[in-house]
Amino acid sequence: MSKKYFEDQFDDEEVRFVFRKHPVIMRKGLILSMFGILAGLAPGLITLEFSWFYGGIAGGFVLGALLFSPWYIAWYFSVFIVTNQRFIQITQKGLFHRSVSDLGLQHIQTVNYEIAGLEQTMLGFGTIVVQTYMGDLVVHNVHHPAKIQKKIVSVLRDESIIPDDIPLAMKQEQLSDE
Repeated sequence: MSKKYFEDQFDDEEVRFVFRKHPVIMRKGLILSMFGILAGLAPGLITLEFSWFYGGIAGGFVLGALLFSPWYIAWYFSVFIVTNQRFIQITQKGLFHRSVSDLGLQHIQTVNYEIAGLEQTMLGFGTIVVQTYMGDLVVHNVHHPAKIQKKIVSVLRDESIIPDDIPLAMKQEQLSDE
């Protein structure tokens, strides 16, 4: 039996690669944490004693860490797993809400990416769109989307899955006619 990398992994399934969103998605939490640290300076401004100043700074750092932690948890526990059978999107929303999307590789038609704007170009993140027969799976804020798209396409090729616009049922009909 092979090593299991995640809880829902099948026994005959091999993990090809795992990726996360770009850390830039934590920017709002970082700004909030800076306000928490700044709020920690308030006791030192009210009373000009060193103990109040250092205690306030310590409290500000604790408050900043508490304000930043939900964004970090959401980023860290939101992962995308590509195996030899499936594309799995695990999204953590808050502390107690997790959603999982599971997509079989044989259902993928195309994999595209988009880098739009100055911020995405400078920081190296963008959007990946996985088109399927049922609809699109859009993954925003992916770190190095061109590399990720290339890896997904290479996994599809390694598994002899050639994404195109012909549905699987039509491919089987064409093969049976020949």
